[in-house]
Amino acid sequence: MSPAETVLEVRDVVKIYGGVRALGGVSLTLEAGQVHCLAGENGSGKSTLIKVISGVERPDSGVLIIDGESHSHVTPSQAIRAGIQVIYQDFSLFPNLTAAENIAMLSELADRRKLSSRRRIREAAEKIVTELGLHLDLDADVEHLSVADRQLIAICRALVGEARVLIMDEPTTALTHSEVDRLFAIVRRLQERGVAVMFVSHKLDEVLKISQYVTVLRNGEVVESGPASDYTGRSIAKAMTGRDVSEERLVEELPSGLAPVMRVSGLGRKGAFRDVDFELRPGEILGITGLLGSGRSEIAEAIFGVAPADSGHVDINGSPRRIRSINDAVRAGIGYVPEDRLTQGLFLEKSIADNMVAASLDSYRGKALLLDRARIRRSMALLFQRLRVKAPNVQAPVRSLSGGNAQRVVIAKWLDRKPTVLMLNGPTVGVDIGSKEEIFAILREQAAEGMGIIVISDDIPELVSSCHRVLIVRAGRIVAEVTGDDIAVDAIQERMTA
Repeated sequence: MSPAETVLEVRDVVKIYGGVRALGGVSLTLEAGQVHCLAGENGSGKSTLIKVISGVERPDSGVLIIDGESHSHVTPSQAIRAGIQVIYQDFSLFPNLTAAENIAMLSELADRRKLSSRRRIREAAEKIVTELGLHLDLDADVEHLSVADRQLIAICRALVGEARVLIMDEPTTALTHSEVDRLFAIVRRLQERGVAVMFVSHKLDEVLKISQYVTVLRNGEVVESGPASDYTGRSIAKAMTGRDVSEERLVEELPSGLAPVMRVSGLGRKGAFRDVDFELRPGEILGITGLLGSGRSEIAEAIFGVAPADSGHVDINGSPRRIRSINDAVRAGIGYVPEDRLTQGLFLEKSIADNMVAASLDSYRGKALLLDRARIRRSMALLFQRLRVKAPNVQAPVRSLSGGNAQRVVIAKWLDRKPTVLMLNGPTVGVDIGSKEEIFAILREQAAEGMGIIVISDDIPELVSSCHRVLIVRAGRIVAEVTGDDIAVDAIQERMTA
């Protein structure tokens, strides 16, 4: 197959939902052996375009041209048979099936097999896992695996089939640097075989590292398109948002002598972490980072009572608090935005308002223990406006929101409760550049009012720009603290991998 051969062309595609134009005449071309970056803020139309290409949504007008044949629309099965595979941002895995079964599922269905073979499934899964150089427990049920492992399983499943067009929607959000490098090595092998890859990512350094061509969507329209060599991270961000995006440090030094709002002493849990000590001051944004498996998330989950610590102490405002459950943590004044907001942080079938009020219902009860619904409506309307949630109104289902807006709803849920300490695990995973800035602006506002903020993340640039201090976790222990002028991307990454 010639490297310049067009595999898929999207021509003048329009999609309208309830009078709102999600796509307004989008056109792009995917060529064999080319990695084509699709960039844009949440709500720009990227997900809708992917759904049209994969047959999940039918466009209102426009055509898809696959191998020279024009289609007004395709069904999901037609797309798969044409070699179009998608790695969705929410993984779309079967939690009650094993890793191996999830990996081999699509190939089994594509072959129209009436009976499955454990040996065949295992062999197919082992082959792609070995090719990627990954370490996965193929016999484990997916529901018991980490977010990172589920991400890897979704990638493996897409690559098992004979893909001619591979769409990767935020495929690296939970991967370490070494795992991303291995994935990119596989992508390059796919290029050599003539596979066209559409790469969707908010990590612009990754976009420029792997892509040959860039298309930027804004408000459902193509605003920029051209060779990746013509772009920088800053120019892509500006095209996405329509404005210059700051990369400077945005926090100021805190006053000295402030009594900590939280003190963690000798915290440990067997097999996860040990001897964890740190303080959090009022108004401070504290970053915690480390490679996946370092224990960074486990520390946060212990403090919040998800998986309580075996040893150590947590003091809030100078008072010792025994945290053996989530309820204990909430009563102590601790809030937590989890890593997987879709399954752990939100009630997807409920409205935005119902989700926002979920953690603070008791505060709206009157003397007869009845809910003051008028006060709830006023508070939810204020939060909705304050956090700039992009949705028709607070009654819209949270399932309909983009990643950045869904994250704002999770944050709003805790802000309504006014915790002393708010911890956020991967707060901007799958969130676009503009929403990242706005989310951290909200966190800085809360810190300025005296709240203690902890951000657990492997997005080093966002920690550098927004944290007063950064703690490095390795092998279950805090091995370094980075402060002041030492807070820089290179310095943090060096300590993470030392």
